[in-house]
Amino acid sequence: MILTKLAYKSLLNRRASVLLTLFTIAISVMLLLSIERIRVDAKSSFSNTISGTDLIVGARTGDIQLLLSSVFRIGHTNNGVSWQSYEYITHQRGVKWSIPISLGDSHKGQAVLGTTLDYFEHYQFAKKQHLTFNQGHAFTAINEVVLGSDVANRLNYKLGDQIVISHGMGNTSFHHHKDNPFKVTGILNATGTPVDKTLHIPLAAIDLIHGGSAHNEHDEHDEHDEHEKYSDLTGQPKQITAFLMGFNSPLYTLQIRRNINQYKKEALLGIMPTVTLKELWQMLAIVEKVLLLFSGVVVLVSLLGMLTTLLANLNQRRRELAILRSVGARPWQLFTLISIESLFTTLLGCIVGCALYYLVMLLASSYLQSQAGISVNIAMLSYYELTLIGVIMAAGFIIGLIPATRAYFYSLSDGMSIKI
Repeated sequence: MILTKLAYKSLLNRRASVLLTLFTIAISVMLLLSIERIRVDAKSSFSNTISGTDLIVGARTGDIQLLLSSVFRIGHTNNGVSWQSYEYITHQRGVKWSIPISLGDSHKGQAVLGTTLDYFEHYQFAKKQHLTFNQGHAFTAINEVVLGSDVANRLNYKLGDQIVISHGMGNTSFHHHKDNPFKVTGILNATGTPVDKTLHIPLAAIDLIHGGSAHNEHDEHDEHDEHEKYSDLTGQPKQITAFLMGFNSPLYTLQIRRNINQYKKEALLGIMPTVTLKELWQMLAIVEKVLLLFSGVVVLVSLLGMLTTLLANLNQRRRELAILRSVGARPWQLFTLISIESLFTTLLGCIVGCALYYLVMLLASSYLQSQAGISVNIAMLSYYELTLIGVIMAAGFIIGLIPATRAYFYSLSDGMSIKI
């Protein structure tokens, strides 16, 4: 008890150097916990780039290739899905909703996606979050477009602007659909997913800009009710790139997926996006390993900094330790005193580091969601995170044993002989 009070007063007497050491440990703990939480939540958010979708159906290709083309807009599929097959499959028992998507066009390097109003109602990301509008509303006419947040910000578009779609998915296109410009009627909130870099137009508009008859059909039905107006925005395309499906029960998911993969009229493939996303993350496991390595290096550097500070302070405290020996302090008591001081410093550093961690996560959560698509889960420390703090505490205590051992062997005459 006496040694504990003495250690506390000793730390107060050297508060400048102690605060520096404490701050170093706190920063390392904050970085370690932040990196670990971001690593875990990045993996979870990546797996939830598309959420609430049970199946993605497209032309038969690789699972990951279909996922990349339909969700991440990377690459393209050589074949599509006929509209007849889409209608047949989506009218099966157990299908709750479906979203047809058509890709293949772009605007200044950004993907253009043809779809229906069901896209804005049923498409979900992260932890089953729905798409929301920052400005405007969903398209209600065949010549209207809804922009992702990144498209609007990067190209400085606002509501009412006219946009010309180009053929092809590359940055350079030699064919622009100038005869059919689109008016911006909505801008989505940031999601941190490929939706932000996508322009959304009615599915019927895809047929229109490629020489179809959707425009004529639309003119003939201007006076129809909302249901027929919705049908006009869908049209009757010959084929689509892929479609998303949601089911009333997981049992329907497995059953219809098997039927799709055995579909005889055309070669189709049905994938479960959550499973395929996990497979894709495993291919990118090097990112996770780098984050873990970085976390370990941060902690190691902070502990080495703590050791350096303790050894430097110990060299300056040799007279203090000699005086303690002269008034009856035993070598093991000096050893215990230095050990308690290092343990106190590490404990306070961990507490401050945890407080900084929660503060940083609270301030950065919205930014990480909108810019990186990482949905941060601000909750109590997990068992693994508590274990990490325990390891830091143990490492700090072990580091403190080095100067404590040196103090143990300091002799009275060595301390008194130091010149001031």
